[in-house]
Amino acid sequence: MNVMAELDRSDLLGRAYELGDLINSSAEMADYLYWKEQMSGDSAADAAIKAFQRKKDLFEECMRFGHFHPSYHKALDEAEVARQELDAVESIRSFKQAEAHLDDLLHTVAELIARSVSESVKVPRDGDDAGGGCSSGGCSSGGSCSGNCG
Repeated sequence: MNVMAELDRSDLLGRAYELGDLINSSAEMADYLYWKEQMSGDSAADAAIKAFQRKKDLFEECMRFGHFHPSYHKALDEAEVARQELDAVESIRSFKQAEAHLDDLLHTVAELIARSVSESVKVPRDGDDAGGGCSSGGCSSGGSCSGNCG
């Protein structure tokens, strides 16, 4: 690699850190951090998350055997009710909304960067493939899984 390419790379990385600092000081990040703190100190949120996790674990156990497991539909229904109870807790609901807004900001920035390089560059987004959603741990933290965990 020549010296000029190295200078361009270090300048690029420096600007990426500046962009990260701007995102960290954004209203979306402030809202996300506020609701994350509110949720972590909320005993109702903690109880709802733990209840959901238990129902989710039970359903996943039934999923190993599929629709033919005798408790499959009951476990599915209970997981769905627990997910609805998560969404009924204000701190969880507001955290999930703030998380979605921050995700939208990050995706918009990534897409703008990618498009400035080339129109053909793909920009992945969580949930675009089968591995999205719950695999990120969103449900266990009250995060956004859109109920796909149940």
